[in-house]
Amino acid sequence: MARPGLPAFLLALLGCSASVSAQAAATPAETTEGLNSTEAAAATPGPSLSPRTLGSPRAPEPPSGPRPVPVTDVASLCVCDLSPAQCDINCCCDPDCSSTDFSVFSTCSVPVVTSDSQFCSHKAAIYSLNFTANPPQRVFKLVDQINPSIFCIHITNYKPALSFINPEVPDENTFDRSMKTSSGFMLNTESDVSLRTSQEALDTAKYKYGDPIQTSHTSSPSFLWLPSPLSTSLCTDGSPAGFLVNKAVKCTRRVRVEQCGETEALSMAHYSSPVIMGVPNSATHVPITIQSITVRSQNHTLSRLEDTAVLRPTLLTGQDGLCINVVLEVKYSLTYTEAGSISSASVAFLLGSLSGAVANVQQKFEIHFLQTLNRHGQLTILHSGPEQDCFAGLGPRTPVLFGYDMQSGCRLRLSTAVPCGLATQKVVALLMGQAFPDYMASFGNSRPQDILDWVPVHFVTRSSSGKGPCQLPVALLLEVEWTKYGSLLNPQARIVNVTASLLFSGLPEVRSGRDGAVLVASAVRFVDVSARAEAGLRAPPAIHARLPPGFFFPFG
Repeated sequence: MARPGLPAFLLALLGCSASVSAQAAATPAETTEGLNSTEAAAATPGPSLSPRTLGSPRAPEPPSGPRPVPVTDVASLCVCDLSPAQCDINCCCDPDCSSTDFSVFSTCSVPVVTSDSQFCSHKAAIYSLNFTANPPQRVFKLVDQINPSIFCIHITNYKPALSFINPEVPDENTFDRSMKTSSGFMLNTESDVSLRTSQEALDTAKYKYGDPIQTSHTSSPSFLWLPSPLSTSLCTDGSPAGFLVNKAVKCTRRVRVEQCGETEALSMAHYSSPVIMGVPNSATHVPITIQSITVRSQNHTLSRLEDTAVLRPTLLTGQDGLCINVVLEVKYSLTYTEAGSISSASVAFLLGSLSGAVANVQQKFEIHFLQTLNRHGQLTILHSGPEQDCFAGLGPRTPVLFGYDMQSGCRLRLSTAVPCGLATQKVVALLMGQAFPDYMASFGNSRPQDILDWVPVHFVTRSSSGKGPCQLPVALLLEVEWTKYGSLLNPQARIVNVTASLLFSGLPEVRSGRDGAVLVASAVRFVDVSARAEAGLRAPPAIHARLPPGFFFPFG
């Protein structure tokens, strides 16, 4: 005999299964929006299932509830818009760019901008360029993307979960009310604080226009200070350098000459020792390299030092108040990427001398920002253009592809009026490009934290047999040695050694008043240094068994 409550229990189970089946059969709506038109396809719910029950249960209702609403409009988001009131190159979503600017773009640096991809349906802004039009035009589309995952967010039943909530820290006035609303004995506010801290860290994952440039010290984070005058011409050291803010200031500093060695503002180490954070509040460190040191004598003659070692202000003995190696000018040059990070930093110094008991030192400080053209950190060489002029196509460079031997060059015209040191510096920068790497990844997927997977680049300088007063770099040869690593069935390419050879040659004699042409070239060669694989064959089997005595009796 069955129990009386069993039919009602089966009825409840069948009703639940029908509700779940009806909910799974519904198809979400897909919307595609353009600039001037909107097309929508209404959702068609699937057929509802009628469960076999003894009674007549209530028909299941389709799920209802508020759809997730994006916090921000994806059409107004633009992560590559770094310069205010100025069009950024290849930034198709920059509102400051006009149709004339779009016509000279080569590509869209950020082609797709999407909202939260965890939603079942979310907006996406797609940017592209139509090169068939004359002139080329930007194409913008606002579409609805469907998330095929079964774990996507379809209904928003708890709106505060879409954003981080600032936790309420209890005090003496709200402690009793917090204890009544809390379900536990202890309030777990540490997790909420950690969530807020992580959100703030994500918001500061890049530099924005005007943000103070952070530096890392052993004690606590600081900023890159750039002295500047306030109400008077005297220098004040409390002004940090701002991101993308080019500045050139002059100020006066009154110092006692006998204490020049103790004054940090007169020393090179004070401006070259800070380590810049490539990204705010991160462990990405960018050291400041000394690009050049120029010394101005007392008779105002300038001489450039070959060595870039740090010099400290020194009070000469035997001289009546003469201090040398005093910083007079500081010129910073910082390279940044489109993602809002700093990739390299250099500084140039002008040193002088002070005399007397008390001296007024006039100092000049400059900082300039240059956008890197190698945002992906690739190894590049010269780009050969149709003009064959080295400085005509100074911007674009050709990326090096693994396994492809490449060679390119250009023609450089030099005048006799150009100093040899300046010409050498320009040609070296032309051959190596921006941010020439010091290390190269052994594999194509080497991670930065795996130190053993990175190979140092060895620099070699060679001189040809040409004679002349000026030795000019004319070629850069990159030799990449690689080997096959792993199984013989599926070997992987592994770079084991990289050598960068800079070839110098004597500048040919040119008549006064004329320009001389010099051919500058760069080449890449890949050398396979894999050892020949030797097939390891096993020895043929041998029987080491001994038969008992008399086994073949009476036959042997």
